[in-house]
Amino acid sequence: MNKDILQNRFEVICGLVLAIFASILAVVQIGSGQAGGDELKAINEKSSAYQWYQSKSIKESLLEGQIGLLETLLKSNSIQGKDTAALYENIHKMQQKITRYEKEKDEILRGSIEVGEANWVQEKDGKMGQITGAQEWEKLADKAGYIGDQFDLASLFLQLCLVMGGVALVIHKPTTKWTFFGLMIALGTLGTLLSIYIYTIS
Repeated sequence: MNKDILQNRFEVICGLVLAIFASILAVVQIGSGQAGGDELKAINEKSSAYQWYQSKSIKESLLEGQIGLLETLLKSNSIQGKDTAALYENIHKMQQKITRYEKEKDEILRGSIEVGEANWVQEKDGKMGQITGAQEWEKLADKAGYIGDQFDLASLFLQLCLVMGGVALVIHKPTTKWTFFGLMIALGTLGTLLSIYIYTIS
């Protein structure tokens, strides 16, 4: 068979394979961008959840301080008579608030699903049981980061694959040409398989 015909066939096949791997690379880069956005959102939500948790802790600490002060006044007999009953009632109400803050903090930290319906104490968008906990956001951020890293690795393999294919097209020596073509197929296949794996776990 004529050498020019073989060369033309090789260029057509190599070009088609390059186009396929370039298309896969485009899909991988979209996935990588999405994973990066998901990671950033999860990190921001985690930070907001921990700030919310901290605000509840501060309120709880303030109430505990007030209870301690009132109990000291009662023990020292500084307040007597009818005022004593009112103080005990206030202490009881504050202790109930502290108990509620403890439940709220637990739900903020672990999320509504983890604490169970019996321990739902907060509404979100007018509904109970809608809180995604700080720890859940942390797991989502870690997962998105891992997925993003894997997408970047798949993208690297596919980009190297395109480089190998480009080199294969410009080289004229048959053995070298087919070596680079083989490298292109190997790297492209590796990048494709990795990207398929990433999409199955994301």
